[in-house]
Amino acid sequence: MLGYYLQLALRSLRRNRPLTALMIAAIGVGVGASVTLYTALEAMSADPIPAKSSQLFNVQVDNWGKDQESGELAREQIAYPDAAALLRAKPALHQSPMYPLAFNIRPTTGDIKQFSAPARAVTADFFGMFLAPFASGGPWLRADDQRHANVVVLGASLAARLYPAGNAVGNVITLKDRVYHIVGVLKPWRLEPRVYDLTFRVFLQTEDIYLPFSAAIANQLWTAGGNWCNRPFPPTWDGRLASECRWLQYWVELPTASAVADYHGFLVSYAQEQRRLGRFHWSPDVGLPDARQVLRAANMTPPGMRVSVIAAFGFLLVCLFNATGLMLARLSGRFTEFSVRRALGASRREIFGQCLADATLVGVAGGVLSVAVTLLGLAFERHLLRDDYARLIVVDVNEVIEALILAVVAMLGAAIYPAWDASRHPPAWKLKAE
Repeated sequence: MLGYYLQLALRSLRRNRPLTALMIAAIGVGVGASVTLYTALEAMSADPIPAKSSQLFNVQVDNWGKDQESGELAREQIAYPDAAALLRAKPALHQSPMYPLAFNIRPTTGDIKQFSAPARAVTADFFGMFLAPFASGGPWLRADDQRHANVVVLGASLAARLYPAGNAVGNVITLKDRVYHIVGVLKPWRLEPRVYDLTFRVFLQTEDIYLPFSAAIANQLWTAGGNWCNRPFPPTWDGRLASECRWLQYWVELPTASAVADYHGFLVSYAQEQRRLGRFHWSPDVGLPDARQVLRAANMTPPGMRVSVIAAFGFLLVCLFNATGLMLARLSGRFTEFSVRRALGASRREIFGQCLADATLVGVAGGVLSVAVTLLGLAFERHLLRDDYARLIVVDVNEVIEALILAVVAMLGAAIYPAWDASRHPPAWKLKAE
């Protein structure tokens, strides 16, 4: 019976091609526009590490006082005196102060020019906290953090560029005239956005080089990221470390609610101690948001993106109303056919099913058109957005399937009333009227 309905539907759609084309266009454009903007919004607001985002917490300690405005990004950073004190106390099972760096790489082969590579100073805990995948070797030991060892972990792209034969582990790399031993190489690692540091181009790829935080401090490697100061910036290295400038990110892993409560209590006690020592002159102001809360507070999606998505789905509703009107117009021209079928014994349910078969074919055709509109729309968005955002805008099989299903469901929804209206007339009613 279904095959018969589809054959009748195909013949019917061919008989009135202009109305059929208009319905396909309404569904295809409406669904395509909605899926395009929703795909972009979903990519930019995705949880980068869903397996652990509820266990990773950004440590925030107000070292300026509430009378000095700082902004959300500055609040997510802490000063070196606080980072050093928290690291010495070790109140969390896993923790890592960190900050971004940049190095000029001089390849050992003369046919490759010098190039710049992003880096990050972290502790050995960082890799397990953020689930960094290793291709060979592994992270350095905690003992290497304590002895300021000159060791590094390389990202996949840099390791392949410097050692195409795949033998990077055990070799060395020179960074700022110092030799660092390579102890591990990561697999290609996408963490978008890079939740552990939202100060700069957060949708870029993860860093090419990771080295111990203690070694970076000992070697006087200054940050390549943001630096927020409430007083004139100190010119000397020791002055920078002793200053109240905020330039470090500090993350901890707390697997249970009790661990979160204990660590927050520790932060409050630490701030109270700093007040007793005369460094702070205000009540403790500390924060411990998890990764998802940090992303929400930072408003990662471009301004107006959510409004655009709502507008796109509003446009889809308009398209559905238009499709409903066009379907009514098509079916009203077939009332004679339906009356004859009713007179020959067809039930209302069968007439209703035949009309829905028409809508299904229109929905499938509209779905194909919506996929094409989505592909064109996402290509246009990639062209408009800056490069780190544009990298996120990709189409996979799931989005294609979603567009097809949405188009069919939308068309069936638009056809319910016209199909019911066509099936409710009594047998031979149209014939008697004529």
